Amino acid sequence: MTLALLCSGQGLQASDLFALTADVPAAAPVFAAAATRLGQDPRRLVVEADPADLYANRTGQILCVTAALALHACLSDILPRRLIVAGYSVGEMAAWGIAGLWTPAETLALTVARAEAMDAASGPEQGLAVVRGLSPAELAPLLARHACAIAIRNPSDLFVIGGEGGGLDALCAEALAAGAARANRLPIAVASHTALLARAVAPFRACLEATPLRRTAPGPTLLNGTDGAPIFAPATVLDGLARQIANPIDWVACLDAITERGAHRVLELGPGHALADMMRTQAPSLAIRSSNAFHGVEGLRAWIAEA
Repeated sequence: MTLALLCSGQGLQASDLFALTADVPAAAPVFAAAATRLGQDPRRLVVEADPADLYANRTGQILCVTAALALHACLSDILPRRLIVAGYSVGEMAAWGIAGLWTPAETLALTVARAEAMDAASGPEQGLAVVRGLSPAELAPLLARHACAIAIRNPSDLFVIGGEGGGLDALCAEALAAGAARANRLPIAVASHTALLARAVAPFRACLEATPLRRTAPGPTLLNGTDGAPIFAPATVLDGLARQIANPIDWVACLDAITERGAHRVLELGPGHALADMMRTQAPSLAIRSSNAFHGVEGLRAWIAEA
């Protein structure tokens, strides 16, 4: 059996983020590593902080990567030998950690470096929006008119758009008028995966190059989150991982690659279930679940073990 693990991006940081993993001993080292970056235990932070604070770019990236790494720590002893790993946006950091390239502490340190480089390069009015229901041809003139760009291509004509605040608002209004099923801003204050963050690439690349790669063969099949290409020599694609900050992501290609490489089951590590939902549109015949569909880690472990 081949299992694919999908590591989610930002957008659903909430008080129940660590509901499955908070009390599992295997996840404790991950939480300890995250605490050194957040200044407090992430399990307390998500419960006690103002919910709006969880969406700050640096905090949100750390929390999302922590969530994926903690779940992986709880499952690693029962995962099948044939494993595919892919990450969506900042989830790609978690994917590299899960693939064995960095320790959890290193993964989180690099996630912080990524977030801080993005914050330093971002303008005060930059951000992201989502548009569903317009074709690329219908969307193109809106992008040009409002100086915005596609950041992520998802299935079913679902696009994440990056740009300046005024342009994003105007684009969303015009998209709805043009028949979009959905067009709204996202609670993310950086224009990820667009040229607006080009200045973040070099400092993040330097941090990547200064961190040793630890992967030993054989390991999971790691897919490039930008285009779904398998990564056979990680050291040769560090530049691509850095450039992912300022380059668009083709998540459709990544989902297609998971099917093409023979996945039988797909598990989204969370937070949320958006990636699992997208995978169902691409491969409805596969067994696809999201971690937040389970009431406890034991149920999740049983689902993996039964295959």
